[in-house]
Amino acid sequence: MSDLAIVWFRRDFRLADNPALDAARSDFGRVLPVYVHDPEALGDWAPGAASRWWLHHALVDLRDRLSDRGAPLVIRSGGALVHLRDLVRKTGAKAVYWNRLYEPGYVERDKEIKSALSEEGVDVKSFRASVLFEPWELLHDGKPYQVFTPYWKRTQKEWRPVSTRPEPRELAAPDDVPGGDAVEDLALLPDHDWGGKLAEAWEPGERAGRRRLEHFADEAVADYEKLRDRPAVDGTSRLSPYLHFGHVSPAQVVEALEPSGELPTGKGTLGFVRELAWREFSALLLFHAPRLPDRALKEKFRNFPWRAASEYAEDLEAWKRGRTGVPMVDAGMRQLWQTGWMHNRVRMVVASYLTKNLLIPWQEGERWFWDTLVDADLANNSQGWQWTAGCGADAAPYFRIFNPERQAERFDPEGEYIRRWVPELEGLERKEMESLEEERRDELGYARPLVDLKGSRERALDAYAEIKD
Repeated sequence: MSDLAIVWFRRDFRLADNPALDAARSDFGRVLPVYVHDPEALGDWAPGAASRWWLHHALVDLRDRLSDRGAPLVIRSGGALVHLRDLVRKTGAKAVYWNRLYEPGYVERDKEIKSALSEEGVDVKSFRASVLFEPWELLHDGKPYQVFTPYWKRTQKEWRPVSTRPEPRELAAPDDVPGGDAVEDLALLPDHDWGGKLAEAWEPGERAGRRRLEHFADEAVADYEKLRDRPAVDGTSRLSPYLHFGHVSPAQVVEALEPSGELPTGKGTLGFVRELAWREFSALLLFHAPRLPDRALKEKFRNFPWRAASEYAEDLEAWKRGRTGVPMVDAGMRQLWQTGWMHNRVRMVVASYLTKNLLIPWQEGERWFWDTLVDADLANNSQGWQWTAGCGADAAPYFRIFNPERQAERFDPEGEYIRRWVPELEGLERKEMESLEEERRDELGYARPLVDLKGSRERALDAYAEIKD
């Protein structure tokens, strides 16, 4: 009888605190680590360019770490069920274990795979690994919460202490390992210099994720509530891509902040766990509303009078490239293009400007973020854009329009962030940046404003008035 289990790695690129790997090692003598590149499972939401860059390096890291412990990673490309069946047949594996994902395309695919393999006598088990609470656990009268605050209160009430498991020092693999692809065969890297820019800003991988977590827990979390909204300083965790790709687990984050695994009580630590809960709130919404990425949750917003694509094409391109003439917006969009990441406070500012000042559909911004963010997460990205546009769960009221100049005054008072990413304005005081005449802008080579902030705000309020009743 075979003592082998296949461990199907999907977006959980770590060896420590990996429930599927831990269970397979406990239940069977040998494990075969497998990754199947199956982007078609997400339909229209196959990973974007920045995500593919990160995925390439995540796979290299996982491959090397598994190899060091005696278990080669088998990489395949195509339909997951086809390849898992083939590997079961070739190895005689009795089980396939994996950690759960919650995007609609993955949920449907995994149901099909579980049913098919189970009917063929394969023991199939899946595990909770990327969230603290499953999307079906914290419900209100059997339905998903639509407002975050009661969801957060429920999270605290239902909190269960977390514990994590260390990574294995060695792994027993089968004697004959089936063939597969090389990471390079997947052609994930961009064919231009963008990958080099991302490499200057990020180091994918499990060890890099742990180092970032340790730095945040030791150096930054104490001031998190005070500095989290200041884009010019390193006041946030920058853990989002490491969480998305499973280099660190939410349980590891909690344990780093509070070694007992209990709900933290410190202002900074509890504030950050609240952000983990927001991440899970987004996952909950997507799980129960599969159309979240493309359709407004609030039905009345589905008839919102956005500008026509033919009218906004040039403005959209200027926004993408950080050439709107609004310093705070341009700084954020250039940070995104240079690093594959943007400070969360600035994400709200640029999203508000696109959807409200420019009256461009939120789906356009969502798509650009999906392609350019290294932490692009379908639930977070969809929920964040709907929140800012005013059409999602717990959404900001549509009449709440971020004024980018006031946001800069509050959160970048010295103009450090803007000067870093908009070098045309280097040497100017922040207040000067906001009052530049057209002639002076031309002198500096800085864009003229696409719209008047006050006038475009009134236009947005008029558009909202058309649907509010």
